[in-house]
Amino acid sequence: MEMRRTVPVALNVASDAAALLEDTVDTFLWSAQYVTDHAFDGEYVTTSKTQLDDDTYDDVREQTGGFNAGLVQAARNKAAEAAKSVVARWKHGKKASKPRFTSPHVVYDHRTATFHDEYVSLATTDGRVEADYILPDEDSDTPHAEYLFSDDYETTGAELHYRDGNWVLHVHCKKEVESATPDQATENGTVLGVDLGVNNLAVTSTGTFWTGDEFDHWRREYEKRRGDLQRCGTRWAHENIQSVGRKEEGRFTQTLHRISNELVAEARQHDCSVIVFEDLTDIRERTGASWGHKWAFNRLHEYVQYKATEHGIAVEQVDPENTSRRCSHCGFTHPDNRDSEAFQCLKCDYENHADYNAAKNIGLRYLRRNQTGGDGGAPLGVRLHSGTLNVNGG
Repeated sequence: MEMRRTVPVALNVASDAAALLEDTVDTFLWSAQYVTDHAFDGEYVTTSKTQLDDDTYDDVREQTGGFNAGLVQAARNKAAEAAKSVVARWKHGKKASKPRFTSPHVVYDHRTATFHDEYVSLATTDGRVEADYILPDEDSDTPHAEYLFSDDYETTGAELHYRDGNWVLHVHCKKEVESATPDQATENGTVLGVDLGVNNLAVTSTGTFWTGDEFDHWRREYEKRRGDLQRCGTRWAHENIQSVGRKEEGRFTQTLHRISNELVAEARQHDCSVIVFEDLTDIRERTGASWGHKWAFNRLHEYVQYKATEHGIAVEQVDPENTSRRCSHCGFTHPDNRDSEAFQCLKCDYENHADYNAAKNIGLRYLRRNQTGGDGGAPLGVRLHSGTLNVNGG
């Protein structure tokens, strides 16, 4: 299994190199938009990279004055992925429009970027430029030392971002790790079910709760700050709105990293070989979550996934239908079983916190989906605070 990391590295870019990089950013975005416009110009949206390459490669190269071939292909890939995302949303009945590329960035791979110990060489619209890394102290414990300069990780590419006069290279690294397959995990271990929600960001089948109080408090606080600045309407206020957004993302990212670390530690403490979430596709509609909550759920899942991989723990998703209405004790399903955060089964009178009941059901659904029959493996179950819950709810 591959374990991937992205490490942000600030760059020291000379003024002449900065001018070339800015031109490269503009050309890259124009190229991606050109391919996207072509993809949507017809009865059906074209998502095939091969087809888009055949249709647009020569035109893009000609109209950009011979833009670097590798960057043209990267722009094509960006457009194809964006088109696929739109089509996927349409298939799920979601609204989506043709993508517009405005965020200043360029996608690099090993053909267009060369990574050295102290600097990077980047392709531009006119040859290559070199930019030194701006790194923390060598003795500090940072992702740069752990991933970027580690012999265990391979550098696969990067995205160059430009914001507020600063250049930051988001370097992608990967390494191969051994991990149990879902089938092996089901046959030889226990499952940790995780329910995500608004009042409680995460609840596990072991009975651990991470409340959403702090998240909601700061979300409201940052929304108020942005609203106050928007009413000012000045350029200073606009710049500060961007600063507030960065602070908000930084605070929430730090919180989600902490929760993900604790969630993986919970799985390790209880010897779980699989962590199971509900499918996040329609979670806003199901839970009434805000866009900010949806972002937090996706980030939390992402962080848990790559951190669990380090410890050989698989991370899976299951269909969430009726997990909040089903009794984890007897299996009876009814909308009236749940009343806000309280759960009481109308059939067997089992009572508990609704999110905790849902977390157990999420784990049970994974067990049922992957049940392979007895073959001498260890007893299977959803891990509880004490003991396990078998596939039949016992």
